[in-house]
Amino acid sequence: MVDMDRISISLPKNLLEEFDEIILERGYASRSEAIRDSIREYIIKHKWIRSLQGERSGTINVVYDHHSTDVMEKLTTIQHDYSDIIVATMHIHMDHDHCMEVIIVRGDAKEIKELTDKLTSQKGVKQVKLTVMVPGGNIPQ
Repeated sequence: MVDMDRISISLPKNLLEEFDEIILERGYASRSEAIRDSIREYIIKHKWIRSLQGERSGTINVVYDHHSTDVMEKLTTIQHDYSDIIVATMHIHMDHDHCMEVIIVRGDAKEIKELTDKLTSQKGVKQVKLTVMVPGGNIPQ
């Protein structure tokens, strides 16, 4: 048997309700199993991103609550600090409360990851997704 630690977390009610719906859809035996699976996936993603090296191109999608204090100003300031790797940005109004920034990047993978991490850690940011591509000549046939 695997040694287990018990933890406690606080979640907004609506987030937990949505999570419970997914648990039912996917047939998990318990919340704990679904959370373990989610954490495994998060760890794998983090290790994959951490191992990125060399020149990359891609997008960083950032969804945020534009009512959150100073979030737009903070995101813009961070982007200005990385203007050497940002090729273009697009701003999308998703609904009355939320916006999405699509940031197209090209440059050193470590710098792209650093930018992504800084954007992710801002209060008011709801979701960040980094998608990176290898340069065209390096795609396996």
